[in-house]
Amino acid sequence: MTAQEIRKAYLEFFEKRGHKVIPRALLVPQGESGVLFTGSGMQPLIPYLLGEAHPKGNRLVDSQTCLRSQDIEEVGDNRHTTFFEMLGNWSLGDYFKKEQLPWFFEFLTDEVGLDPEKLYVTVFAGDKQFDLPKDEVSAKYWQDLFIKKGLKADIADIGSEQEGYSRGIKVNERVFYYDASKNWWAPEGKPSEMSEGQPGGPDSEVFYLFENVEHDEKWGKNCHPNCDCGRFMEIGNSVFMEYVRTKDGFDKLPSQNVDFGGGLERIAAAKINSPDVFKISILLPIIESLEKLSGKKYEQHTNAMRVIADHLRGAVWLAVDDVVPSNKEQGYVARRLMRRAIRFAFELGIEQNFVQEVVPVIVELYEKDFPEIANSKQKVIDTLVREEKVFRQTLRKGVRELEKMSKNGKISGNNIFSLYDTFGFPVELSIEEAAMQGFEVSKKWREEFDERMKEQRERSQTATKGTFKGGLGGQTLQHKKYHTATHLMYQALRDVLGDHVIQRGSNITEERLRFDFSHPEKVTREQLDEVEKIVNEQIKKDLKVTWHEYPTKVAREEMGALGQFGDRYGDTVKVYKMIADGADNPFSFEICGGPHVDHTLQLIEDGKVFKILKEESSSAGIRRIKAVLQ
Repeated sequence: MTAQEIRKAYLEFFEKRGHKVIPRALLVPQGESGVLFTGSGMQPLIPYLLGEAHPKGNRLVDSQTCLRSQDIEEVGDNRHTTFFEMLGNWSLGDYFKKEQLPWFFEFLTDEVGLDPEKLYVTVFAGDKQFDLPKDEVSAKYWQDLFIKKGLKADIADIGSEQEGYSRGIKVNERVFYYDASKNWWAPEGKPSEMSEGQPGGPDSEVFYLFENVEHDEKWGKNCHPNCDCGRFMEIGNSVFMEYVRTKDGFDKLPSQNVDFGGGLERIAAAKINSPDVFKISILLPIIESLEKLSGKKYEQHTNAMRVIADHLRGAVWLAVDDVVPSNKEQGYVARRLMRRAIRFAFELGIEQNFVQEVVPVIVELYEKDFPEIANSKQKVIDTLVREEKVFRQTLRKGVRELEKMSKNGKISGNNIFSLYDTFGFPVELSIEEAAMQGFEVSKKWREEFDERMKEQRERSQTATKGTFKGGLGGQTLQHKKYHTATHLMYQALRDVLGDHVIQRGSNITEERLRFDFSHPEKVTREQLDEVEKIVNEQIKKDLKVTWHEYPTKVAREEMGALGQFGDRYGDTVKVYKMIADGADNPFSFEICGGPHVDHTLQLIEDGKVFKILKEESSSAGIRRIKAVLQ
């Protein structure tokens, strides 16, 4: 049974039990969600779990595409992926434990065909502090289900994860009580961490046992279901949302809800009895295409192929949902996925463009069940191929320079800054590359890097004093127009020349704009024409110009906002966004003191167009552009 067949069977199974199939939500949450990506099947349904009526009723089922950018660094082991599918079913005040647990057990054992002897379950042990009872109801349901399959199913009190490592598993034990750190779900965590008015409830997790995996005692003396050694893999979790936090403790919610999430990739891995999720039917063909392109085998280059397969799959789905690689918000993650995939392709000896060969393989894996990926195939290929071509040049230069800098086998924060400042080499990639090459990175590299950044900002501030006040030389409408045009040109330069382009100064008058930026060579007329074209196209889209205030660190490090001069504004900064109506991602996303025009058509309301008059050297490694609206 393939992963595609499991997905289809799951939807049909719950349809037969009165559930309505709902379409997947976009990877970019709609509205003010406070998160960058849809990271679970539950996330788009929170309003309905809290009481809002769903238009399709009280029983719902879907397969939700998800992305968790926090897992980027962990990709390379046998189970972590940034992109994954979550099979989900929900009861909104309808059925509860009596139906949910037997249904999921039936699906796993009778539909998928998993051996029940390899299934282990966990339930909530209760919380004495808040008088939350032990979930004996779920434990008894599970025990009876295993007994009906002819298995002994003793119930054990584990407690905490650490207690599990000490205690281990006794013969015939199959149902395990764990504390709130493992078997309680709420948006804010454990009962003690919840704020008043937050909903939550006990949950019950199902684990699959890979008997061929040996326990690794580095995690703890004994193995147990929540051990991280790889012997057990969680494949599904039923959350019974029935409580609400009050000032003094907990009350019951007016209605009881079920929120189930099961990892498609993990269930498919259990079906083939392999702890390696990259061997399932929606990942293995990607691996095989990499083997063909590189002439190397997965068994000898496992980590690299896993990273590439995962990251390209994630980037493809982001592009399907109109998230293109950029240095802003979600686009920053898409860009990082692509860059890491390209770097690991180098490790395989794939130094030619390969994205156009692999992306069609990924599309084919999903197009039958998700028509939107087939409909956007060419758009996705064009988007990712363009990113690959731009970054390969930067990567070659960066790797070469890193090797030169590390003749003594050591890398400092000053080295990392030079790579970033001169060649546009991403900081996180410098760290990863150093590790891959076996170089020793200074323990104080971050402090050294930040000090160089501070010095550079101070130089920039001194050089632009009196001419660049929060990025704006004056307050007239014409100044506002030219400053807004500067933002557009800055992003266009980065799109055409690469991410190494960093603002080094600006001077704006009533008559023109002047912009200094890092670039090692003269910009050709063809490149300048392309920049002009991009800027004028964006102006004609009538981008809305808005701003929001964020903590400086969040804006720069987490959201990817451009901001060479951002720190001068203190702990918080204004981040200006220029975005077209209906677009998911802004064209320009930059820290600035403002003000600007309200929308870009104002730049050409008198019949003018954006024109670059001159490009010249300003100093070593710094180019200067003068441009007008005429």
